[in-house]
Amino acid sequence: MTNKKQVIFFAAMLLLSTGLYGQPAEPDAQVSGQTIHPQDRPQSQDRPQSQTRIPERMLPPAWEELTSGDFALAVERAGGVCIIPMGVIEKHAQHLPLGTDVFAARHIALTAAAGEYAVVFPFYFAGQIFEARHQPGTVSYSPQMLYDLLDETCREIARNGFTKIILMNGHGGNNNFLQYFCQTQLASARDYAVFFFNPSEDHETARQIAALRKSTTGGHADEVETSVLLVVRPDLVHTDRVALDSGADQNRLPLPGAYTGIWWYARFPNHYAGDALGANPEIGRLSIDSDVAQLRDVIRLIKADTATRQLQDQFFRSAGSFRDGSKNKTK
Repeated sequence: MTNKKQVIFFAAMLLLSTGLYGQPAEPDAQVSGQTIHPQDRPQSQDRPQSQTRIPERMLPPAWEELTSGDFALAVERAGGVCIIPMGVIEKHAQHLPLGTDVFAARHIALTAAAGEYAVVFPFYFAGQIFEARHQPGTVSYSPQMLYDLLDETCREIARNGFTKIILMNGHGGNNNFLQYFCQTQLASARDYAVFFFNPSEDHETARQIAALRKSTTGGHADEVETSVLLVVRPDLVHTDRVALDSGADQNRLPLPGAYTGIWWYARFPNHYAGDALGANPEIGRLSIDSDVAQLRDVIRLIKADTATRQLQDQFFRSAGSFRDGSKNKTK
């Protein structure tokens, strides 16, 4: 990843939300074989913590809204859990904003974290979206930069004291990338764990939404996604433009049993899948409430989880034993 691209990305993110540094919750830590000492981590220098902290019930979940003095308290209250709501900048037909995925993901994450406290990382839009490079406004970074930026972000989050990072996905095109990223966390030792949360529609919610829907097909900028934005950012939904593009499946590449990267362009070149004419806020609220409930439960489970880190540490010790010639044992 070039320095120029890094500067461009972080400058864009800072225009949307400003990240803060804070004190770690633990002393020395091992990150990829390097020891991070407390003196190497950012410290609050303004006033004693007892004078700068606010009551726990008033701690905002948004990282960028915390003060440096309250950051360590937020890490503690969150149980070391930080959420990265992820999306991309891409076309969503003619009626939804380019940032739809991130707007929705952040809304869900912040709502869930208000009920089961966790810290939510600032606006993150670097994701896999090569299939939309032909559409104006798309921001598509190189594969190596996508990986390196997410890896560096996780390491910075861990350096600030978090030990459990949840990647909360709001864009279907990120699924394979994020699963691969999680699997590569086993490539080298680290003192934090990364989890992938991808919300799915429960049966009862699906039944209620189906009863309200006017359309039967969808997948992108459709009736459901448009309904979600009518709740999250109604000011950015242009209902008068819903019919400007076709959301029909063009089915230009009938190759059953075979996968190729051009599949989405072959089916939905307008970056519109479905029909949003029947969108309404009630559908959006049902979808959001389901995702929020699922994420809240996952936050609670991950807070209480001790097995993941224990198993990771055991695995890294076992994997390292081959290098030093010792026997591979698990305890």
